[in-house]
Amino acid sequence: MSSIVVIGAGMGGMCVAARLAKAGHSVTVYEASGQVGGKCRTEWIGKYAFDTGPSLLTLPAVYKDFFLKTGKPLEEVLTLESVNPSFDYRFADGSAVEFTNLSRYDTLEAIEKSFGTQAKDDWRSIMRRAEKMWDVSREPFIESELTSPIGLLKRASLFKDLFTIAPWKSLRTLVREYTRDYRLQYIIDRYATYSGSDPRKAPAVLSSIAYVEEAFGAWHVKGGIGQLATAVHARAIECGVVFHINSPVAQITHSAKMANGIVLESGEFIAADIVVVNADASQVYTSLLTEDLPILRKPRKALAQSEPSLAGFSLLLGLRTSPQQARLKHHTVLFPENYDDEFDSIFTQKKPVQDPTIYICNPNDPAMVRADGHESWSVLVNAPPHCVDGNGWNWNDESFAREYANHIISLIESRGIEVRDRLEVLEIRTPADLQVQVRAPGGSIYGTSSNGARSAFLRARNRSPLKGLYCVGGSAHPGGGLPLVAISAEIVANAIGRKQI
Repeated sequence: MSSIVVIGAGMGGMCVAARLAKAGHSVTVYEASGQVGGKCRTEWIGKYAFDTGPSLLTLPAVYKDFFLKTGKPLEEVLTLESVNPSFDYRFADGSAVEFTNLSRYDTLEAIEKSFGTQAKDDWRSIMRRAEKMWDVSREPFIESELTSPIGLLKRASLFKDLFTIAPWKSLRTLVREYTRDYRLQYIIDRYATYSGSDPRKAPAVLSSIAYVEEAFGAWHVKGGIGQLATAVHARAIECGVVFHINSPVAQITHSAKMANGIVLESGEFIAADIVVVNADASQVYTSLLTEDLPILRKPRKALAQSEPSLAGFSLLLGLRTSPQQARLKHHTVLFPENYDDEFDSIFTQKKPVQDPTIYICNPNDPAMVRADGHESWSVLVNAPPHCVDGNGWNWNDESFAREYANHIISLIESRGIEVRDRLEVLEIRTPADLQVQVRAPGGSIYGTSSNGARSAFLRARNRSPLKGLYCVGGSAHPGGGLPLVAISAEIVANAIGRKQI
């Protein structure tokens, strides 16, 4: 068994640490901040609790597997609640539709009632294609180590799979082959933002996220999604993992093309047989590994060619309930009149969106407020990453942040949703704040975007060219989001489990 160091106590780092410790390895985690969980956290401000990172859980089976394999079942430590409706989509022309959780039939009925029979038939066709894409991509692209395109060329079903996935098509191109209803187009376009991407460039296979959400459901964790991070942390400790918080790492050390430990910013050297990094891959290959080793040139070049994911500007709003205002559903999405303006602003002009899509998370969870008659809203709009050198937006301007927050609230109120008259708490979180909080460059939520057909192969591999070094988490394969980072942890744990030291 090996002595293993894990850098970073995000969800991927904690999940891989627990799996490795359960397998008998000696595992120690070093976390730069004073809190575990990375972006996944629930924060209390006064009498209100807010999910400041992920606000729903899809593919809960991934975490059920984690808890089962490392000890007690998930159901013994957490309470998962189905979110129904899964989403309330509202459009600038006044039309709206609610998607029923875990029921394609009911969702289709709702689409027909709101948009007509043609839209219902279109959505059914889109979901059938998305389901096929999921079936084809799940095993080779998501659940397995992604080595190179050459390995995929050896698959017996290559040509059939290529036709299904259509890597030459963008998400935007694919959906417009199935429907002319702009509202359905907007809903599918939004799934590109789940990976921080532009639907006009992101691969068509991302439509499979819509199927996954429909088939496996949208779930809330009682008390807030951050309770999942707390439970994973507790499970890792039960498995024997040792955590050191407020312990930033300055360097990954190596000799003879093999990682052999880390150096903390305090100067202390920690020897290790294996190093697993749950940090942004660009920092791994530029800041933690500084030598110009020939074996590191390829991943560095790939990361240089990738595009950062979009970031997020968020508001945490503590509100009194109002008898005149119907309570919003758990997930409400307010689409703008022109969705393309949003992607042009973020990815081309690199400036805040004037009329953005507004996502409001309003959990109907008594455990997230101190008293009845109150609501905790997490409001998120897509934003360009933080940057001070002109290649992005400087989010350090507090005056602008306040003005933009006021603008977002005005947009919400223009849609008939009362905010200001019942507002008790208002806190602003910018991409610059996220960069400081979790060391995410620019505050990019998902590390690198999925813009382009080659994006999956530009993402950091789980197994580094430097022997004994592995990458886990949102900036590594298979990508960002709660389910994928846990899958990333399983991939890395399996790879190390097979390695002969």
